[in-house]
Amino acid sequence: MFTFSMAIELVFTFFFSLTTLFFMRKFARKIGLVDKPNARKLHQGSIPLVGGISICISILYFLFNHPDIILRTELYAISISILVLVGALDDKFDLSFKLRFLIQGALSIAMMVLGGIELSTAGNIFGSGAIVLGWVGYIITIFAVVGSINAFNMVDGIDGLLGALSSVTFAGLACLMYYYKQYDLAYFCIVLITIIVPYILLNLGAFGRKRRIFMGDAGSMLIGFTVIWLLLLSSQESKALMRPVTALWLIAVPLMDMAAIMIRRVKRGDSPFKPDREHLHHIFQRLGFSNIQTLSIITILAISFATIGIIGEIYNTAEYIMFYLFIISFFIYLNFLMKVEQKNKTT
Repeated sequence: MFTFSMAIELVFTFFFSLTTLFFMRKFARKIGLVDKPNARKLHQGSIPLVGGISICISILYFLFNHPDIILRTELYAISISILVLVGALDDKFDLSFKLRFLIQGALSIAMMVLGGIELSTAGNIFGSGAIVLGWVGYIITIFAVVGSINAFNMVDGIDGLLGALSSVTFAGLACLMYYYKQYDLAYFCIVLITIIVPYILLNLGAFGRKRRIFMGDAGSMLIGFTVIWLLLLSSQESKALMRPVTALWLIAVPLMDMAAIMIRRVKRGDSPFKPDREHLHHIFQRLGFSNIQTLSIITILAISFATIGIIGEIYNTAEYIMFYLFIISFFIYLNFLMKVEQKNKTT
């Protein structure tokens, strides 16, 4: 249950994260870990890329004081430290995406072999009984981990979006874990949001445009990995409560955006990993919406999807209904993006 001491700790965690961000942004400028404008990055000036590093430091500090709050804490802490290091090197030196995928895949294997965390069942998503994945689950787990990491990496395109979408996911998961009386896991999700909020404030320029910071690949990989780690813990453990299909709704926007952008790239004859400005947030901006309006619309969309998933979970709506509804939602989403893209080509 939530206590007064937890409230005090959350306040301390907030200011610890905020202080770490201010300290690290100065350090980033000294070592040149900054994001400079280019053809795809239209911001002004060089922005420190330390959001992810700072968030990682705050998470590790919290876990040092609460080593038993989640399962396999040491493995998780080591994994995010490796990802943040690789992400920081990528931010600085622009590493090959193949190397990043290799490291992400290796960490997913470590998650399965050392932590025993894997996608072993997809649930009753077709209405014919629970699907036990067997050895195929190992392969799907690798794709799930790499996919989650890169889904959250891809949505990090405008100020505040990555922080907002990840907070929606953690908030949704916190609600469900609290409902199922998994208080430690629910509290950890709340802590993650508390750590992320200071980043969102700085990212949006709440303390002045000169003090802005970016998440960097270090942060997006950290968040994507943390999301899939918690979703697997919540839906795949022997005492799992949440159904696997609910996880799709909690990460609906990043997942749909990644799948849609890859489909459209392949359809154009491009590599699915080729960067462009065709993400959902780019489309809203081309439609004339400001950054804040775009952020608000996409966040509301993510909250709506998460709410559908939570309601379906609590009221035990049949898994196959929730799955087919998700697939229908994705094709509506994809059709909308392709129509907007086609309209832009003809105007």
